[in-house]
Amino acid sequence: MSHPFHIVAGSSGRLDKVLADAAPEGVGLSRSRLRNLVESGAVTGPDGVETDIKRKVVVGESFTVQPPPPADAAPEPQDIPLDVVFEDDALIVVNKPAGMVVHPAPGAPDGTLVNALLHHCGDTLSGVGGERRPGIVHRIDKDTSGLLVVAKSDAAHQPLSAAFARHDIARHYTALCHGVPDPADPRLRGISGVTFEAGGLIRIATEIDRHPADRKKMAVRAGGRHAVTRAKILERFDLARPLAALLECRLETGRTHQIRVHMTHAGHALVGDPVYGGHCTVPRGAEMLKRFPRQALHATSLGFVHPISGENLYFEAPLPADFAQLLQELRNLTRTREQSQHL
Repeated sequence: MSHPFHIVAGSSGRLDKVLADAAPEGVGLSRSRLRNLVESGAVTGPDGVETDIKRKVVVGESFTVQPPPPADAAPEPQDIPLDVVFEDDALIVVNKPAGMVVHPAPGAPDGTLVNALLHHCGDTLSGVGGERRPGIVHRIDKDTSGLLVVAKSDAAHQPLSAAFARHDIARHYTALCHGVPDPADPRLRGISGVTFEAGGLIRIATEIDRHPADRKKMAVRAGGRHAVTRAKILERFDLARPLAALLECRLETGRTHQIRVHMTHAGHALVGDPVYGGHCTVPRGAEMLKRFPRQALHATSLGFVHPISGENLYFEAPLPADFAQLLQELRNLTRTREQSQHL
């Protein structure tokens, strides 16, 4: 945002607080951001440029704020195709493919969702934190596919971030796990943090922190961050024994690798998970479970209140082709077995 706006003090007090309290709705500038603008000479008042954030303001004084043009973010725009589900001036919802990293990081300096968004959005990014960049309010793992909402302005970024912090975002994932988590299983009932709720829901509530021996992994550990996942069986696949289960996973919190860690904790690691599921064995004939090249996890639905309009938004994304193909192979396998048993 680089256009000027005017503020009339509605209260008395120090300059940065008064400006933050009286800033027009939708401007989306925090007190710290306004403090930086004052100190950089971007605010003028009755006596000219104001640079003292502690200057005492009286009711009725008028100020003009002239933010500088948003600085270009460090990542470079890249022309990478995006599956855009929804977009307006405030935010964009995309269906991220498996294999795409959300934000540049060591080992993935480009080719990320942020690089693609910088190219796609261009000048419609009005600036987040003073930079022309998308506001990443949540992430999904590189090899997890599905829905992600990204802010295009400070005005949208702050309330979206707050909504995630309050757990006011509805997020449902589709997952395929090894085995079938049966509520009647004494082993499952004996696992710490696992309880059962109405409607066939399995609730897993633990603390999650970095793995003590492998910093790239997360683990259920005392003293970590509180995490709650609810899982419901949508479909089961059986051979001579329970083979796999298609799950709907609902996030109450959003910790790193949460679903993957929780399902592993419950003894039902996700199919294809190279970090948490490598120990799982599969029976002869079900090798497709071993061949699947990534964790079978898809962010299927996303619901939230629009940070500017207040409209209730809800989006769904179909399973990607590789996941859908795996399910079809499992259905064919189990159907063939059922038919052979009736001969």
